[in-house]
Amino acid sequence: MEAPRYIVIEGPIGVGKTSLAKLLAEELRARCIFEKVDENPFLGKFYQDRAKHAFQTQIFFLLSCPEQKLIGQGDLFQRVTLADYLFAKDRIFAHLNLDENEVALYEQIYRLLDARIVKPDLVVYLQARPEVLMQRIRKRGVDFERNITAPYLEELTRAYNEFFFQYSETPLLVVHTSEIDFVERREDFDNLVREIRRMRGGTQYYQPIGSR
Repeated sequence: MEAPRYIVIEGPIGVGKTSLAKLLAEELRARCIFEKVDENPFLGKFYQDRAKHAFQTQIFFLLSCPEQKLIGQGDLFQRVTLADYLFAKDRIFAHLNLDENEVALYEQIYRLLDARIVKPDLVVYLQARPEVLMQRIRKRGVDFERNITAPYLEELTRAYNEFFFQYSETPLLVVHTSEIDFVERREDFDNLVREIRRMRGGTQYYQPIGSR
């Protein structure tokens, strides 16, 4: 079966969004659109002091998303496109990290931009337990991620789960990844690709049998 034309991979930090997007791009001969994480000059400072640097960090991400995702509908149908973030999920971080006045300003900007964003054909939401996320973050050794704490990961995981529990804008495939490794094990990846190809609408859950 033919895969959806525009697929978004989502999930909390360390879950494997970008890795899966790259693997799927090769499998589906697709192009990739990546979140500008490395280009955010406030992100390292944010993990050192969330309250002080949250607003600048959030606004940078909010304003950098549209310039990558304003893709013409006709262009989307010419080639499969993958992205490692969903514009709508940006609000998870805003409501998690900003104060009341900052959220009010953020929401005004968000509403102006949201109307221009192309909606995906499918969102793949990758879940993992907070302790697994921490292991993966430590393994990849990104410098500015060294200040991420276990309590923050737990808080973020809860926020993601709540967001996607209520999400209904597009078809949604929820994948629990704590016990699999789609990067190192081809079988895990092939099984996940098969689930993605099967998706046609609504919300579905994929709880693979652990491979490790």
